[in-house]
Amino acid sequence: MDKQRLSIKIIRSRRKTLSLQITPDAGLLIRAPYHVSESEILQFVESRQNWIEKHLIKMQKRREEQEHLPALSHEEIRQLAGKAMTVIPERVAYYAPLVGVDYGRITIRNQKTRWGSCSSRGNLNFNCLLMLTPPEIIDYVVVHELCHRKEMNHSPMFWKEVGNVLPDYARRRKWLKENGGALITRMLLSEK
Repeated sequence: MDKQRLSIKIIRSRRKTLSLQITPDAGLLIRAPYHVSESEILQFVESRQNWIEKHLIKMQKRREEQEHLPALSHEEIRQLAGKAMTVIPERVAYYAPLVGVDYGRITIRNQKTRWGSCSSRGNLNFNCLLMLTPPEIIDYVVVHELCHRKEMNHSPMFWKEVGNVLPDYARRRKWLKENGGALITRMLLSEK
């Protein structure tokens, strides 16, 4: 792994464990608890060298495959956001009673790394690029974020909540992992 060229970002929070993520731009995102020292983080990263290299290669191949994709224009992104402002609130209103939760404000964003998020106050954020995914993927992200109203983590209890509403969530999640990067790449290309 070429550490000189690898963009590394560390985000500290109240989480309990260390985690690694390869970002769409083939960088390394490290999530760490506040109390973990930099030497412990470095040791963790070094212990995961094989995983990092394997996923960087996979991400690079995916990026090469996506180079021929057309960039989304600013107008297309604006239209996607407008469509999302109609579609997503309808899906949230449909699924919230099925999940058994309420929610606050819904915001549509043009995000580079997230499909959705849920704040501790119950405000929901969604990526406008969801409008380029099949309806069942939109529903998966909506249910995922609504389930965070019950479990603000990705524990087994959280996934049980998601599975109660969408028994096939793993298939939908897999689709998003395999295809979502291409959609984000189209948006990133518009920024060049």
